[in-house]
Amino acid sequence: MQQKELKQSLEQLHTDSYAWALHCCDGRASDAEEILQTTYLKILDHKAIYKAQSSFKTWLFAVIRFTAMDYYRTQERKQTKLTLLNNQISEAVPEIQNHSKTVLLKQTLAQLSPLQQQVLHLVFYQNCSIQAAADIMKMPVGTVRTHYKRGKQQLRKRLAQNSIFKEQL
Repeated sequence: MQQKELKQSLEQLHTDSYAWALHCCDGRASDAEEILQTTYLKILDHKAIYKAQSSFKTWLFAVIRFTAMDYYRTQERKQTKLTLLNNQISEAVPEIQNHSKTVLLKQTLAQLSPLQQQVLHLVFYQNCSIQAAADIMKMPVGTVRTHYKRGKQQLRKRLAQNSIFKEQL
């Protein structure tokens, strides 16, 4: 891929890339910006090379994910995914106007495993297929499909226990 074409592809995917970087950084905007900048530099300096074995978006999201993992490994920062999910749900689900529903949904999502949270984020908020999510997470598609299915089941089950959501489920 030529440098000009590479830059155009990065520009087209910037909004989605930032949202994914934000997710990978537990909602810390400054960290997400740094991760994204580092990712772009890796790509433009040819330290990460697109080999067309998957879609460009899938490859880019994988580079962002591994850059974030490297960043936190060296910084030794560990935090829950709750902060990011709170921000994302507030922005991504504007139809949930009732504050108690929003709080309940955020708390319920936070109870899922980190892998289930990541898979659900990629599929629902980033419009990735299960295969693309598997490629991004560098996991077998069957494993990702299992996390997706179990995450949805757990979310539905836990929300159904609350009278606020019973009529919608």
